[in-house]
Amino acid sequence: MRKNPSLSEIIAESDVQVAPRKSLREDTADALRELILLEKLPPGTSIPERDLAEAMGISRTPMREAMRMLESEGLIEYSRTRRPFIANPSLETIRQNLQVLGTLEALAGELACTQASDATLKKIADLNHFMQEKSDTADALTFFEVDMQFHRAIVAASNNTPLVETHRHYNARLFRARFVSSRMHVQRENTLNQHQRITDALLSRNAGQAAMELRAHLETAIINIASTIEEEDAK
Repeated sequence: MRKNPSLSEIIAESDVQVAPRKSLREDTADALRELILLEKLPPGTSIPERDLAEAMGISRTPMREAMRMLESEGLIEYSRTRRPFIANPSLETIRQNLQVLGTLEALAGELACTQASDATLKKIADLNHFMQEKSDTADALTFFEVDMQFHRAIVAASNNTPLVETHRHYNARLFRARFVSSRMHVQRENTLNQHQRITDALLSRNAGQAAMELRAHLETAIINIASTIEEEDAK
């Protein structure tokens, strides 16, 4: 039976680095987030804080701070005895949160059509263009990051602060679930077509169409995630 790799081996194989940029806490959070999204640290895995800090070559203080950041994103949870582990929400929990997120993004698209400047909408269109052009060459994380920028830009274009804050809260809790949906190459063409329809509706300032396309896009994400979970359970 194959021996499970050590934390040091996982870090080395993943080529994640913690180098000061914004802050050690934020860079550590970035590295951990990548390990979680790529399932180098699978859902449900217990996190040995001391060992992980040593494997990354940092002290436990920035590690704790980074883990608190990822707890707020819903990627890390704590047991009753305050032992950290990688979050593993149920499909029903993910489904319910995505339903809320779909409503938020539909409203954002609707508002963006009336509130956003032409320059703002062009930036959204540029993000869509990148995804259309690089879908076959960009790695999964890069594509996902641009995908999230696309959605956050639409929400920001609503110019509605409470909406932006509420969306940030729900989107953070769904980060890994949305990554699972984004990385599905089988469904990538459909995703890109949906992004194009969303962009076209925004550029034409068709509020009703933009809302409808965004809600449908999030409903597709629910289907993609459910399909992936069923495939994993069948293995």
